[in-house]
Amino acid sequence: MEEKKQVHSHTHTHTLEDGTVVTHSHTHSHTHTKAVLNRLSRAIGHLESIRRMVEEGRDCSEVLIQLSAVKAAINNTGKVILQDHIEHCIVDAVESGDKEALDELNKAIDRFIK
Repeated sequence: MEEKKQVHSHTHTHTLEDGTVVTHSHTHSHTHTKAVLNRLSRAIGHLESIRRMVEEGRDCSEVLIQLSAVKAAINNTGKVILQDHIEHCIVDAVESGDKEALDELNKAIDRFIK
């Protein structure tokens, strides 16, 4: 089943290496938006069930195992978002010489993998 692409457009200004200031817009289509939203909904539901486990006084080991599962689900969701971003947004940025977008990606990756 093919996912519906979600299209986003934004305009921004950045400075090229030679000092030229350029304002332009990008249109990005994300093919995994529905999958990301589904994954997030599942993780939220899982977290809510863990909260109930804690409220019920369930065994700490069980709670930690479930938290580990949610952590893995969130990390995998981040990987899907990153893949989508690279395939669409970053390709556009490279084609247009948008170094700022590449810098932002590097910052986001640094924060994501910590």
